[in-house]
Amino acid sequence: MAPNSATVATLLRQTVHYHLDNFAYDSAIFFAERLQAYDPRSSESAYLLSLCHFRLGDSRSAYEISKPPGLRGVHLGCAFIFAQACFDLEKYKDGITALEKARALWATKCSIGKHSASSRSPYPDGAACSCLLGKLYRALDDKKKAVPCFEEALKANPLMWDAFTALCDMGVDVRIPNVFRFNEPFARNFDLENGTASEPNGPEPLQRKAGIQSTSESDPFDAPRPATYHMDPSRNDLFTEPAPNDLMAKFAAAHSRYNGNQGSRNGSDGMETPTGSAPVGAPEPQVSRLGHPSEPPQAPNRRTRGAQAVEPAIFEPPPRLGGYRLGSKRRERTQEQAADPSTDNWSKPTAISSVTDRKRTASGHPVQPRPANGEEPRRSARLNVLPRPPASRANAGATALGTTATRELRKARPPISRIGRPGAAVVGRVVSGNRKPIEENGMDVDQAEAPRFKEPPPMVQAPPPKMTLVEPEPVKIDEALRWILELLKKMATGYLLSSQFRCKDALAAFLSLPRSHQDTPWVLARMGRAQYEQANYAEAEKLFRRLRMLAPTRHEDMEVYSTVLWHLRKETDLSFLAHELVDAVWDSPYAWCALGNAWSLACDHEQALRCFKRAIQLHPKFAYAYTLQGHEHVENEEYDKALTAYRQAISADKRHYNAYYGIGKVFEKLGNWDKALSHYKAALVIHPDHAVLICCVGTVLQRQKQIGQALPYFSRAVELAPRAPEIRHKKARALMATGQFEEAQQELLVLRDLAPDKAQVHFLLGKLSKLLGDKKLAVRHFTIALSLDPKASSQIKQEIEGLEDDDCIEDSMVH
Repeated sequence: MAPNSATVATLLRQTVHYHLDNFAYDSAIFFAERLQAYDPRSSESAYLLSLCHFRLGDSRSAYEISKPPGLRGVHLGCAFIFAQACFDLEKYKDGITALEKARALWATKCSIGKHSASSRSPYPDGAACSCLLGKLYRALDDKKKAVPCFEEALKANPLMWDAFTALCDMGVDVRIPNVFRFNEPFARNFDLENGTASEPNGPEPLQRKAGIQSTSESDPFDAPRPATYHMDPSRNDLFTEPAPNDLMAKFAAAHSRYNGNQGSRNGSDGMETPTGSAPVGAPEPQVSRLGHPSEPPQAPNRRTRGAQAVEPAIFEPPPRLGGYRLGSKRRERTQEQAADPSTDNWSKPTAISSVTDRKRTASGHPVQPRPANGEEPRRSARLNVLPRPPASRANAGATALGTTATRELRKARPPISRIGRPGAAVVGRVVSGNRKPIEENGMDVDQAEAPRFKEPPPMVQAPPPKMTLVEPEPVKIDEALRWILELLKKMATGYLLSSQFRCKDALAAFLSLPRSHQDTPWVLARMGRAQYEQANYAEAEKLFRRLRMLAPTRHEDMEVYSTVLWHLRKETDLSFLAHELVDAVWDSPYAWCALGNAWSLACDHEQALRCFKRAIQLHPKFAYAYTLQGHEHVENEEYDKALTAYRQAISADKRHYNAYYGIGKVFEKLGNWDKALSHYKAALVIHPDHAVLICCVGTVLQRQKQIGQALPYFSRAVELAPRAPEIRHKKARALMATGQFEEAQQELLVLRDLAPDKAQVHFLLGKLSKLLGDKKLAVRHFTIALSLDPKASSQIKQEIEGLEDDDCIEDSMVH
């Protein structure tokens, strides 16, 4: 008989998803090819095969496989993988066309809240597709179309962090309170019940289908409680119910029913299942992680023991931590069992589950320990109230059924009363798995499988506890979602401010985060960048060093750390960092930038250029690598090559102000003041609080003899970087040029404290003292400057001789 084609395709799809979820991509591709060969006209087959190739990083194969042919219609999964491959292959227009054609399939789709440990949404939703569409438009440098796509993604899902960071990187002023605000429609997507998200408009989650217990349930490995666990078939709640006080009455009722049915047994061993009811512990239909139902399990083959047919047990996964697993909240019952009063916990059909209900797997099935000899365990748990058969008969029955039943008693269970006939001994709870249960001749109970009862103490009788629910309180989704959104507001505020280069405010936002989040690599990297942009290199080094301690394998942002060490002139630390990164991640462009900075600090510019070229080969859109390459060309006085590198950096990132600064520096060296000034101001529009850029604008204006216009720029730069000696030096010179000698003297005294070993500072102090008429102080500062910089002795001697000439002139005027 030929198999059903739909069934074969379903099983192959589930196999592919299984291997994808377990990161076995080679096996996933193998079975995806089998599915493609079996059902070549199906779009689902092409989607799964292209998905496997894309997961392996083979974007070209994913592009070819997911390319929509004319024979089949638009498939959302294929369109999404095709667009992703187009983004990697820089075929942006093709990806945009594919997503726009499939817009009707994803425009109103939202799958947030439908992902759990056991269920997945197989296809992307509207937020994911809008975000990808925005990335494609942004790669085409179409900002007008990219921004609305990112906005749509954030409206559909405020947790779409990629869309938010893309808007910030594009220079868009995002209103954070409007993005990360709580709204009821979005909160309803997280319809948590017992810790699992529901699907209000789609298939029920896997947890509800297969009876998988939520991880939010109470710990099944706690100390045993004095109450028995019963599964209410009418609801999915796990209750604790006290041991009934009328045990003897139920025991007598079971005895009478047993006597009434004794004639129909005919030597049965208690393994029969009532007509119309499923065997206890039979598996329910399984559902894959992506919600695809699998084939119903085949009925197990029957084994015969003599003339009696016995159903074998269905093996479950091996029990963990002593054989206990989290119990399910549901048990199958047929209408006949619910209607028949003889189907209570003490009757013949459900006596099997009275022991096994206390140990259930995550899928709702009883846990049966696997015997050492490989035989299957029995499912029978009949209560034998007839006199015990002779020893030979009992031994024969035990031999025929194996030793599994006896081993089941070796698991620790909650204490339950065990009552036998009058005069029977009391058997306590088995504590050790190696201790055999005590058998008494007067106890007519099957020691292998029957539920054990213990006679309550005669003197102490506790009141029956009230029936309580053991599952945890319902998860308050609104409060949890509000907390997450508030956290994202703080992080988004810091990221937005840092993208706008408002570094002080960004640092304040990041410092408002909880301490546990401050000590994460992403936050430390953003804080380090903020300190670097303010030229606080010592503070930036501390943050990046902390980052390296927390995440030694991280290579992102290490190009900034290497630049910080370059400015601090720490050649040994920079060399160690560079070689450590290259040895760890050979194909990382950030590692090669760090190595290039190390060579640059060692004044080997040719080696540095090779390293930066390698970084560009690994990441053609790496703007900072082009900028560093341009800096090295400037050091080699190769200004044409430097301009080319800077312009390539701008083409990679239009908001990369470092490249505008580099172009301005080249034109300043070439004496083209107007072009230098325009590029400096263009960089200043992007980063308005960069002290070095502001100082460069003032320098160009000063060289254009516009000292009055340059002085405000120097003053602003000093406010932003009060401990930068070079900036304060330029301000002091501008103040002296405008005749503001007292202000200039104050600036120079501060500068002397900041840089006491700078000869130029003492030289300016000498000239200022000369202008103020303090000749003795002027000679002192000139002498200090001469001792600090002997190479400038000729200029300093001219100034000292000028003092002597002034004295001669004054003497002649007196005489």
